Amino acid sequence: MARTVWDSTVGKKTVMAVSGIVMLLYLVAHMIGNLKIFFGAGEFNHYAHWLRTVGEPFMHYEWTLWVVRVVLVVAVLAHAVSAYQLSRRDIKARPSKYVHKKARASYATRTMRWGGVILALFIVWHLLDLTTGTVHSGGFESGKPYQNVVDTFSTWYGNVIYIVAMLAVGLHIRHGFWSAAQTLGVGSRTRDRALKTTANALALLLTAGFLAVPVGVMTGVVS
Repeated sequence: MARTVWDSTVGKKTVMAVSGIVMLLYLVAHMIGNLKIFFGAGEFNHYAHWLRTVGEPFMHYEWTLWVVRVVLVVAVLAHAVSAYQLSRRDIKARPSKYVHKKARASYATRTMRWGGVILALFIVWHLLDLTTGTVHSGGFESGKPYQNVVDTFSTWYGNVIYIVAMLAVGLHIRHGFWSAAQTLGVGSRTRDRALKTTANALALLLTAGFLAVPVGVMTGVVS
């Protein structure tokens, strides 16, 4: 049954919708945690340490964090694979271009695929920068995320990469939330306006929340 569902177009769209919601919930929690940086180094570093001790003593040190990481990796892979396969299936279904051009889609819709590629590349860079410290500038300090974040956003390229990625996140969420609602059968004539408003509000809130951190460092509010 699982293979039958996965092989169907509806099944792949459902996988995309569910995995997208998992990632959206993570982004909301991650943004809230990021904003703790405005309360100072002590508060932010303490929060980062708390993430590694969640569930103790039942869970061992960092076990809960690793569970979250595994769930996110599965969600990202499921989302990417289903998106790629749906894209290939769509191309095979219409190998020749339409004679008449379709109506212009929204900017978010037309850049959905490129936005996904940008976000995938950003995730790799973000992990290498602030988790492993492999590409970090200024000397990576383990256990001191506040200082590491300030180092990253004290460079022009760190700001450019992050800002471009967060704008892509906003566009992706704006269209993705709406698509997920339709796939899961939540959409209807009476709910469409509310869903569109919610999608726009979420995209704006998350984009602004994530961009607040580099802006805070650039303006000296966070230093």
